[in-house]
Amino acid sequence: MATRIGIDIGGTFTDLIFYNDELSEVTVAKTPTTPGAPEEGAINAIVKSLTSEHVKNAEYFLHGTTVGLNALLERRGAKVGLLATSGFRDVLEIRRGSRQPKDPLFWRQPDPLVPRELRLPISERIYANGGIHIPLCKDDVRNAAHIFEKEGVTSVAIAFINSYVNPDHELEAEQLLRDAGYKGGISLSHRISREYREFERTSTTVIDAFVRGRMSQYLRRLENRLGAMDFVGTGLITRSGGGSMSLEEAERRPFETIMSGPVAGAEGAAELARQYDLGNLLTADVGGTSFDTCMIVNGRPELLYEGEIDQWPLQSPWVDVRSIGSGGGSIAYIDHGGLLRVGPQSAGATPGPACYGRGGREPTMTDAASVLGMLGDGKFQSGLELDIFAARTALDSVAKKLDLTVEQLAQGIIKISASAMANAMRELTVERGIDPSSMSLLAFGGAGPLMSTLLSRELNIARIIIPPYAGNFSAWGLLGADITSTRSQTRPMSLTDAHLVAVNDLLTEMFTELDLIKGLATDNQSYVREVTLDMRYVGQEHTITVQIENEDGQINLGQGRILALFEQKYLPTFGGLLSSEVEIVSVRATQRRPLPRRQERMSVVERSAARTAKAYSFMQQKELPFQLVERAHFKAGEIIQGPAIINESTTTTYLDAGYKAEVDISGCLFITASDVA
Repeated sequence: MATRIGIDIGGTFTDLIFYNDELSEVTVAKTPTTPGAPEEGAINAIVKSLTSEHVKNAEYFLHGTTVGLNALLERRGAKVGLLATSGFRDVLEIRRGSRQPKDPLFWRQPDPLVPRELRLPISERIYANGGIHIPLCKDDVRNAAHIFEKEGVTSVAIAFINSYVNPDHELEAEQLLRDAGYKGGISLSHRISREYREFERTSTTVIDAFVRGRMSQYLRRLENRLGAMDFVGTGLITRSGGGSMSLEEAERRPFETIMSGPVAGAEGAAELARQYDLGNLLTADVGGTSFDTCMIVNGRPELLYEGEIDQWPLQSPWVDVRSIGSGGGSIAYIDHGGLLRVGPQSAGATPGPACYGRGGREPTMTDAASVLGMLGDGKFQSGLELDIFAARTALDSVAKKLDLTVEQLAQGIIKISASAMANAMRELTVERGIDPSSMSLLAFGGAGPLMSTLLSRELNIARIIIPPYAGNFSAWGLLGADITSTRSQTRPMSLTDAHLVAVNDLLTEMFTELDLIKGLATDNQSYVREVTLDMRYVGQEHTITVQIENEDGQINLGQGRILALFEQKYLPTFGGLLSSEVEIVSVRATQRRPLPRRQERMSVVERSAARTAKAYSFMQQKELPFQLVERAHFKAGEIIQGPAIINESTTTTYLDAGYKAEVDISGCLFITASDVA
């Protein structure tokens, strides 16, 4: 066991969970996010809920953040220059001609992060086998250094063709820039990605250069603030591909933190599924600003090896989390066609929903829920008391324009929000041929439990799971994120036993490199090695990724067994097999060191007198008396019969009529249809 602090910074709230390994106890806190300086929100959460001794004795500080993501979305990053092989300076604008957007009539190509005048061609060329065709022109690089200095470039990306096979020219160009006096950040594509596909690798390198400065400054400010509080443990941040990495490695590879925030909830869901054998899950993380969803299959989140942000690809491991602008702070409005819309605009942390009493005037999803009584009497354990009058006032202006009552508008807002969330979940499931009703719904976040029964009806899901610490569940997920790192290498070769020897040689090199990463492997703590191969039929363009059994990073399976594994995954994906030869395209090595397991102790608080409050039932389409109960009052095996509002310190579960909730030994609430309507 190990004492640890987990902090997840969202668009509206910053969530903290502290695990005390001596007492097996958990402390939770939720404070407003400080958008201008997100590290201040994290420190505020620590100061509010923990003592100086807690911080001093903590072994780990685990963090999920959207600093890199926001820098990219808001275009608030470094001024980047690009060195590209002569003839390839426009790869960012040419992109992939085969890629067609869903709405080509209205699609507008995003502006590159590097303007053309700062994308400088360098005379050099390396063959696909690593041989040098044209030597690097040193004068081209020196001239580029002078241009970058004159234009005020603060970060340089170097992406030469085929450098993933032979990085010599990129390394030489880096040294020439330094010799010429360039002092800014430099991102080399072979350090970012050792995979082919020129556009994707260049895009990833440029993104790394773009966010590097801002991410580095943020991490150093955070480290300094923690140091001032006498924290001497290990600082970790979640990776886009799952697991965590040291703050030091995050400074070197900031592109791997782009999806750090949304991934934390997926990590927590996967750990819970493995620990309690919950089966396959579909997550619903409803925060103040966004809605995030992912699939957990066989105890692991679905993993991709390329993501996309703002139409720019990132060639990096990527937990398949889908996000939309639909959360508790999402603003309801009337569009140009006279229809009611909800989001993606959000009231955010400041001023927030009108019912928070912080000056918000726009009608939000939270205001709608408070007017309908879905949040009970509006008095929370955190001390916040909702201003229902302010919520009704905010909704009234829109309701009048639509000739609706405030209650009718509130119902419409909740239904529209639920429909938008369900559609995002269908993209993950139905569009892949997966029936969501075959999975359980894991709902968390500040408003996930509030929306859970509505989402289960939309998707015909029979079982809802509300995890412990549901409002701060993403922060809880941080506490169990394995320290992880991964490397990949494109090296096309046919699938033969002879070539599998070459694959093992390559794996030896890759795992040796991973062994050198601080915190990933130590003499007294075990680690797990994972091997996957990107494979395809010869002549195909795209690959599928196949998990391969290994012994300490070496493949002992023969050609026939690996072929069978490939066909086993290929058949359900494409509906048939080919008679063509199969080839290996890329090799992937992952090394993870699990953090010590936690043994949280769930406590039951003495039950107070039962109370009721009026709330709207979507099942019965009328207002009903709902019992108001505290989650902490119930022990394993007890059943809560709907309609009920179940309160806890960081979230509220809306248990509609026709549903019941049973407290599981894991601390989860299992919600199913009730025998009593």
